[in-house]
Amino acid sequence: METTLQKNYDPKSFEKKIYEDWMEKDLFKATPNSGKEPFCIVLPPPNITGQLHLGHALDQTLQDILTRYKRMRGYETLWLPGTDHASIATEVKVVDKIKQEQGLDKNEIGREKFLEEAWNWRDNYGRRIVEQMKQLGNSCDWSRERFTMDEGCNKAVKEFFVRLYEKGLIYRGNRIINWCPDCKTSLSDIEVEHEEKSGKFWHVNYPIKDEDIYIEIATTRPETILGDTAVAVHPEDERYKHLIGKTVILPLLNREIPIIADEYVDPEFGTGAVKITPSHDPNDFEVGTRHQLPQIRVMNDDASINENGGPYCGMSRYDARHQMVKDLEKLGLLVSVKERVHNVGQCYRCSTAVEPITSEQWFLHMEPLAKPAIDAVKNNDTKFIPERFSKIYFHWLENIRDWCVSRQLWWGHRIPAYYCQDCGEMMVLREAPEVCTQCKGDHIVQDEDVLDTWFSSALWPFSTLGWPDKTPELDYFYPTNVLVTGYDIIFFWVVRMVFSGLEVCDDIPFEHVLVHGLVRDAEGRKMSKSLGNGVDPLEVIEEYGADALRFTLVQGNSPGNDLRFHEERLEASRNFANKLWNATRFLLMNLDGEVATLSQKEQGLTFEDRWILSRLQRVEQEITSNLDKFELGLAQQKIVDFTWNEYCDWYIEMSKTRLYSENEEAKHTAQAVLVEVLENILKLLHPFMPFITEEIWQSLPGERGNIMISPWPVTKNQWINPKAEEEMDQLVQAIKSIRNIRSDMNVPASKKAALMVLNARPELKSLLERGTPYLMSLASVSNVMFFEDENKIPNQAVSVPFAGAEMFIPLEELVDIQKELQRLEKEKEKYQGEIKRVQGKLSNKGFIEKAPAKLVEEEKQKQVKFEEMLQNLEKRIKELQ
Repeated sequence: METTLQKNYDPKSFEKKIYEDWMEKDLFKATPNSGKEPFCIVLPPPNITGQLHLGHALDQTLQDILTRYKRMRGYETLWLPGTDHASIATEVKVVDKIKQEQGLDKNEIGREKFLEEAWNWRDNYGRRIVEQMKQLGNSCDWSRERFTMDEGCNKAVKEFFVRLYEKGLIYRGNRIINWCPDCKTSLSDIEVEHEEKSGKFWHVNYPIKDEDIYIEIATTRPETILGDTAVAVHPEDERYKHLIGKTVILPLLNREIPIIADEYVDPEFGTGAVKITPSHDPNDFEVGTRHQLPQIRVMNDDASINENGGPYCGMSRYDARHQMVKDLEKLGLLVSVKERVHNVGQCYRCSTAVEPITSEQWFLHMEPLAKPAIDAVKNNDTKFIPERFSKIYFHWLENIRDWCVSRQLWWGHRIPAYYCQDCGEMMVLREAPEVCTQCKGDHIVQDEDVLDTWFSSALWPFSTLGWPDKTPELDYFYPTNVLVTGYDIIFFWVVRMVFSGLEVCDDIPFEHVLVHGLVRDAEGRKMSKSLGNGVDPLEVIEEYGADALRFTLVQGNSPGNDLRFHEERLEASRNFANKLWNATRFLLMNLDGEVATLSQKEQGLTFEDRWILSRLQRVEQEITSNLDKFELGLAQQKIVDFTWNEYCDWYIEMSKTRLYSENEEAKHTAQAVLVEVLENILKLLHPFMPFITEEIWQSLPGERGNIMISPWPVTKNQWINPKAEEEMDQLVQAIKSIRNIRSDMNVPASKKAALMVLNARPELKSLLERGTPYLMSLASVSNVMFFEDENKIPNQAVSVPFAGAEMFIPLEELVDIQKELQRLEKEKEKYQGEIKRVQGKLSNKGFIEKAPAKLVEEEKQKQVKFEEMLQNLEKRIKELQ
């Protein structure tokens, strides 16, 4: 039969064509179907600012594997895609674009024009990542693609905000937040990146009022002294008990502030006395709230010192710091300056050092929302895989602070709060009012701020299904089944989706959270631009194909663990695809017309047929179990082992005896088994390597639809045959042992030799007799002879390691004994010389003391290796003599 597969495996020649075929046939589409069980994953929406990176590729490959698997299992499978507006990240990009193209900043072009530019950005650049995701093979229902700022998501955001406000959970207040002085907006914790930097600890004396004594504090930010409203000590600290209730004179400003007692203070850290600056430190803010301390903000939005900074007003924060340290030194109040390394929070977009400051913002009261979210995981309604990641989830929720949800940006969901310019009334409404609800005036303006991008992302599992409307999709697919995400956003995104889903849908948003690690380089380093160690998945797809990339990302992958990305693994993945391709071509070239079904050939099955069919059932069971338990890396490895080792290296090789024979019945039976097993291999492999499996599937004989909607293999218990598996294990062991001996003796495959078997049990004798054709073809055995008298075994015969019988090969049939002895004696001398050289090095005291430990260890390993090789040589010489 002529093969329809091209000679060489070239993924570029068919991957795009296959994806277009799937799209044309609408094979990814999912609709509510009461006759099927639903399975739903919502794609974590990538930002419209970027392009596909390896983190996306890993995350999406895992999701696609689960989606394709469940689709083949008969579920109504929805993988719902979308993209995120990524508020601050996109705004920064658009601001830069406007500046480069027009030489203007956003304030100069105005909000309306700026938003036009932002939507243009989304249309022009935001679509790129969607097209890139398709190159990876993602089987998303693209007809349901969503965007976090589309009309439906915007409706959901407004509804959620208003509901929470009406319940008293959203409020406007003056609290501590992260502030970027460059972007001039509040930031969420995830938008602050921490980096270890060298800094200083300035120790400063604060004079006690009306006494000639001081209390010493230490600070990394001297400029915040200007906003101090107290000094705190631990209530049980004996050093300071007598000072509690007294006041100190704040250096530089000469303002009186109290000494207070609070258990927040660690007596063991620093001097045991801390300055309290409620407007510029989150912990100090809490202390200040407990003690009703005044809040004095000393910085403007650009981090310059404001009028509360006295003589330092107008200076930048760092210029003020420099001048204040000099002034403290002049006054004799600077005790010491100590070097230290500490974490500095930076804006993740512009890398400006973030300032904690008090600001009038919108906040979400978290405590009432946190408890149900904690209970959902404690009660196993939502399960983390691996379970250990629930600790991160609990830690964040159990130490929750109110969430600042407002951002001083223009790109995003605008806060649905409206202010009457006539009477000052604030209205939080789903739709913009035409007149004030209080005074009926019509001078109304909307709040300028937008919502934190995570506010809309928190609604993603249900807003994408139509909430707040009661849609068929929401009723059928919610709660979703699995969320696939990295461990780095558990407390930022996962937590928020859980409490949001419980709040408005009265149910969890997903049953399982499958956590994966980061993709690192071969040395285990995080990929970054600065290190230049990033890998572009689109370049990988161009060179190796999407299947090889997907396969590499899953190889050895276990939930929650970081993955090291090696070029060699890409080669290995492509080699596996090539092996499968060539095996299929071999099979197709050895088919002659229509292939009989296996049921028609069941009576003529040989023991190797029964073995491969039995192993197939076992592998199907194991892989199905692995996928059900989210052990995707294990499932993949089992497919590789079975396909490469058992099917290609053993069964196909054994089948050649019948494929090349004149026995038409035996040939057709072998063909039927080869096709049956290959079809099921392709199905098991399809979720991992969708393109090559579809291409090969379409090349097989017979009428067939697309593999991606073919049924998942179902175990046929009648084919499970432990006896056939045991017999094949024994035969393979014999063949491998003979091959190893021939390899050790450098015997060419063309030189055949007899196999002598002594005292074989009847069942083993039967097996070896049946297996003789394979011993001849795969181990270069000329014939198999059975003996019960050991005297009939030649003295010069090499023993074949084998469990169950003694097996020998006459040496004279393998080698010219005298020539082989001469060769082995030369090798023996070589290794004796190497051992002597290494021993000389290791006995040299100078070498041991001066050489690096790694080099010394390498020499020791060499000695062990050479001694082992010498031992093997001496054994072979003895056998030949």
